[in-house]
Amino acid sequence: MKALAAGAGFFARRLFQALLVMLAILVIAFAVRTSLGDPLREIMGQAVPESERAELRHELGLDAPWPLQLVRYLGRAATGDLGTSIIYKRPTVEVVLAKFPASFELVLGASLIVLLLSVPGGVYAAVRPGTLGARLILGLSVLGISVPVFVTGILLITVFSVWLGWLPAFGRGETVDLGVWQTGLLTLDGLEHLLLPALTLSSIMLPLFIRLVRGAMLDELDHDYVRTARAKGAAPLRVWLVHALRNALLPLVAVGGLQVGTLIAYTLLTETVFQWPGMGFLFLEAVTRADIPLITTYLVLVGLLFVITNTIVDLVSLMLDPRISLEATP
Repeated sequence: MKALAAGAGFFARRLFQALLVMLAILVIAFAVRTSLGDPLREIMGQAVPESERAELRHELGLDAPWPLQLVRYLGRAATGDLGTSIIYKRPTVEVVLAKFPASFELVLGASLIVLLLSVPGGVYAAVRPGTLGARLILGLSVLGISVPVFVTGILLITVFSVWLGWLPAFGRGETVDLGVWQTGLLTLDGLEHLLLPALTLSSIMLPLFIRLVRGAMLDELDHDYVRTARAKGAAPLRVWLVHALRNALLPLVAVGGLQVGTLIAYTLLTETVFQWPGMGFLFLEAVTRADIPLITTYLVLVGLLFVITNTIVDLVSLMLDPRISLEATP
């Protein structure tokens, strides 16, 4: 009963914090929306009589004091109405969510690459610190941090698309319609189109995570429980993977969850280089064509993804580490 009450308190605190963060994001989005320019200029154009402009301004509530406009904006946002796109003449939430599957699959592919390469690479660099392989891994990680993501993308296109002709250089490829989701993960052509963009996006986080895994493993290998396991005759592979790696991954869960937001931000560059039809490419189009409602809706939905990701990270951290108490969680 006590554990149930503690769990309910934890979820209530997390929900309250998420609502406060989303409120702050919506206020910032409203400020951006009102400061980027007059929406009537995009709706009506330049050669419109001032009387018609004033009438439409009144109909839209743009002549009201800004506190009242903010309250109205928050009220509409609570119902999922964040405005209508000037470019597409459709609700902005609908437009952005239509591009979400492409960006999600790109981030998912990059995250899987980071996970599959950073864990074995970091572990090897920790348990064999003086070998040529470990030095090569750390050297490549430094190089990966130093090269901008758009340069990585151009290099991969040059090598694998132009010179070798193995992989496509742009677009999403063939997709399958699942009703509410257009996915390229179920077709070979879609996976081929995904590989280069995912590799490019993963190059941002891969060097960081290799060094994080290595540092966490070195710290865990120095603990008494590892020495005890070795003294009892446990196999080195079991000591590394079962004892040390399990505890080393705990802090990486929190860091990894926070870095998902960074990957979402960097999809702007990756999607531009590969002409990937996701939210980042849509955002750049909205900026180029001054679609203010679409710009602010993108910012709100990306902020919502940050909030959801951080909440999931908190829950996973509690599940993985029994030393964390629900009552002690701030």
